[in-house]
Amino acid sequence: MSDLEFNKNEDVTRQLVDHLKRKTDKIREGGGKKNSDKQKEQGKLLARERIEYLIDKDSRTVEIGEFAAEGMYEEYGGCPAAGVVVVIGYVSGRQCVIVANDATVKAGAWFPMTGKKNLRAQEISIENLLPIIYLVDSAGVFLPMQDEIFPDKEHFGRIFRNNAVMSSMGIIQVAAIMGSCVAGGAYLPIMSDEAMIVDKTGSIFLAGSYLVKAAIGENIDNETLGGATTQSEISGVTDNKFPDDKSALDHIKNIFSKMGAFEKAGFNRVKAKEPTKNPKDIYGLMPTEASKQYDMHEIIYRLVDDSEFDEYKDAYGQSIICGLVRIEGWSVGIIANQRKVVKSKKGEMQFGGVIYSDSADKAARFIMNCNQRKVPLVFLQDVTGFMVGSRSEQGGIIRDGAKMVNAMSNSVVPKFTVIIGNSYGAGNYAMCGKAYDPRLIVGWPTARVAVMGGGQAAKVLLQIQVSSMKGKGKVVSKEEEDELLKKITDQYNSQISPYYAASRMWLDAVIDPLDTRKWISMGIEAANHSPITKKFNVGVIQV
Repeated sequence: MSDLEFNKNEDVTRQLVDHLKRKTDKIREGGGKKNSDKQKEQGKLLARERIEYLIDKDSRTVEIGEFAAEGMYEEYGGCPAAGVVVVIGYVSGRQCVIVANDATVKAGAWFPMTGKKNLRAQEISIENLLPIIYLVDSAGVFLPMQDEIFPDKEHFGRIFRNNAVMSSMGIIQVAAIMGSCVAGGAYLPIMSDEAMIVDKTGSIFLAGSYLVKAAIGENIDNETLGGATTQSEISGVTDNKFPDDKSALDHIKNIFSKMGAFEKAGFNRVKAKEPTKNPKDIYGLMPTEASKQYDMHEIIYRLVDDSEFDEYKDAYGQSIICGLVRIEGWSVGIIANQRKVVKSKKGEMQFGGVIYSDSADKAARFIMNCNQRKVPLVFLQDVTGFMVGSRSEQGGIIRDGAKMVNAMSNSVVPKFTVIIGNSYGAGNYAMCGKAYDPRLIVGWPTARVAVMGGGQAAKVLLQIQVSSMKGKGKVVSKEEEDELLKKITDQYNSQISPYYAASRMWLDAVIDPLDTRKWISMGIEAANHSPITKKFNVGVIQV
């Protein structure tokens, strides 16, 4: 790669990262200054302030679903971060999941994406046997959209079902009621192991005073009905009451400081080393165009300890790179797409970013090896799909692709996925897309997620629309075709953006490439809380 091309890539990628940071800063404003000021006037901390106070000073966190609901619910004024903040962090030295309702966003009401994000937080807790903390401050279901959040299997009620399942698994759940907690939402803290409430600002009841008046004619205020004194001293629904937010959060810290140790999965870890090759070079190495070539090895060297990579079958199936590395000391198996044009063992040229039969076969074997050795897997996606054409079909591409998907799907070691470039079609599936249960899945600002590339898809969609118009007797000029193609291309490209994927929780986050090591390391640390109890078995597989 020339210095000119490197510098051009670096400029564009830095701009993308700056754009990411600006979008993040905007989301972290929540419902805006006016609503934040109302919280402060009540003596309450904001959701992010509660988390910041709770977690260990100077410790690391990763935020799940920060872009959830971005660009959605605009008719209701939007819903930044889906009205709830979810992080994996450390409390009194213990890694845990923290879920905090943001009452500045529609009083913390539950939109459809709020439910999806809460379920994702519980899924992470369940998969990794991580303790979970709920900081409750919510007005309940957002009534104008109740049909999209209330009745279905993956809707609001699933949260409480998970509470019960998690309790039976021995997963620690602690809740602090720091604001409203109404109707069905009242079950969440009370189904936790311990529930506390903040005096004067916290309240919990199945029906508020207005509904009680309408239902049974009783006149009563909310504080008397379900405030801290009522629920802690009379009903016994909550375990303790505290004078303010910080006192309740201090109590949670105290609980976690006295927690016993649990069995580990036993993943291998040694003292961490920084990469010897500068990670910031990634900004210049990532091409600005989706079709440009680059050598994935150079990216890997800048993500792994000491820039050491023990490659598996390096001369075979070169459109996928496999090998063992360490990331912040953890032993990791890397499976990455190679975007550089390479020569196969038969001397044939293979296109970069495409999965060929030999590559799929190699990846399947490597996945099996990592499962035998109890080594977590990291997938670095930059894939356009599987190779097509008569030669590939006659060579058994479907069989070899199925072999890879089978091994990946049945893997019992934790999997982590980082989409750094293209993530198209069946390539997304084979490289452990969202449907295949990665413990965490994130994208760089350079990521693109779709069934196919924007240019290809737009041309297909154009042909369909033009054929339909001609079928109705309409004559379509070249200018009209060009205008229609641009409109389709722009719309499609907006939907392959990593932010579009993250807003719908297809990705847990869009991250700065320089944060990749942290995400993988904290993810493996979380997974290490959950011993592997299943045996690796691929079932019936065509060989």
